[in-house]
Amino acid sequence: MKNILLALLLVSLVSCTTKPTLQKYFVENSESSDFIQVDLASSFINTDKLSLSSEEKEALNSFDKLNILAFKNDSLDPSKLGKEATEVKNILKDGNYEQLMKFGNSKQGASVYMLGNEDKIDEFVLYGSEASGFVVARVLGDNMTPNTVLNLIEVIKKADLDMEQLKPLKDALIKK
Repeated sequence: MKNILLALLLVSLVSCTTKPTLQKYFVENSESSDFIQVDLASSFINTDKLSLSSEEKEALNSFDKLNILAFKNDSLDPSKLGKEATEVKNILKDGNYEQLMKFGNSKQGASVYMLGNEDKIDEFVLYGSEASGFVVARVLGDNMTPNTVLNLIEVIKKADLDMEQLKPLKDALIKK
């Protein structure tokens, strides 16, 4: 009996994952002075004055929130940018996220990832970097598909965005 309990305990300890996730990374770094973190609710997209198609309404209803985490390079510790960027890239390359597209050059670039499958996307991740820092944005929602995300982008283009919710990010990135 003792051996069975020991085996169960060992299996449960081994099965507990300590693998880093993007969500854990956001939580661990959201209070750090090296990062700027902004959460945008769906109310960020004001569509009161728009006439939306049924597909656009569906896309808007599937969107819950947008989490943004940005790292601005500190000239006092320039190696920190490389360390943090590598950590994010490793999380995105761990096998759970599927890279949908990548563009840019050696000095700046962006990538788009998804977590889930084509029928039910749990989150879209946008990662952009340049010499001055990087930004990671998580688009979270329910019943998202590639089509709903494309429709959401169209809604955002037409909508009146509440830029006040982006003010902390803008202020932090503009500071010298």
